[in-house]
Amino acid sequence: MRISGRDYHYLVRVRRLAAGGFFPALLPGGVEARVRVLSVEGGVLTGVCEPAGNCADAPEPGPPVPAPRGPGPPLPPIVLFQALPKGSKMDLVVRQAAEGGLAEVVPFVSEHSAPPPAGGEKPRRWERIIREARQQSGSRAATALHRPLSADGLFEYWEDLKKGRPYPLKGGEAAGLFFHETPLADTGLHDYLGNNPGIVVFAVGPEGGFSSAEAARFKAAGFGSVTIGDTVLRTETAALYGAAAIRTILLERNLWMRSVNG
Repeated sequence: MRISGRDYHYLVRVRRLAAGGFFPALLPGGVEARVRVLSVEGGVLTGVCEPAGNCADAPEPGPPVPAPRGPGPPLPPIVLFQALPKGSKMDLVVRQAAEGGLAEVVPFVSEHSAPPPAGGEKPRRWERIIREARQQSGSRAATALHRPLSADGLFEYWEDLKKGRPYPLKGGEAAGLFFHETPLADTGLHDYLGNNPGIVVFAVGPEGGFSSAEAARFKAAGFGSVTIGDTVLRTETAALYGAAAIRTILLERNLWMRSVNG
């Protein structure tokens, strides 16, 4: 196994690996391995998998990325519908989504959002950001990046998700949420997530939030409204806040369900 470029920089310059060291790796295809470093000379890390068969069983394309630090309770896929923000804010949204173990980021065009990116430069950068974020965080989730969608395309994709495409629903039904600065419901995340959902989809608006017409469309499509306290957050902060809140509630579901049920 030979690793160079950005992956070499991460493993040798950032993680300070040297000959004789080990690192866990999640190889392409999901094969887990423990890699022993043989040398780091000439800008190339040479290593061998232990046991050696692990590397032989993995597909060839792509270098390994650090494996997760430890198993956690199984969670349903969490998908972020993110209205395209201005400037480079989407870079941060994508990075935080990958670090947080989200299944997919779906950029879309809303009434107040930035226009979709032209060409493939930004999507390629976002894919690179996802890879780097997974390396840093050890996230087991292979965060996917969907092509930017129109509003109509977004709700068509929502219908696919409710039918288990492309993520099979294991257990409950799809739960859709949209974060809005104005309280539109008398319930909250614990109620929305209390029925063991098979997938959780949450939508975050751009600078300026969702219009009243957009909020009505989300509600008509079966999304529940969630308000984040009494402050107005930046769109990139709202995405992180929402992901963290949803993951925490799902991770601790057994604890708070026991409390509710006495």
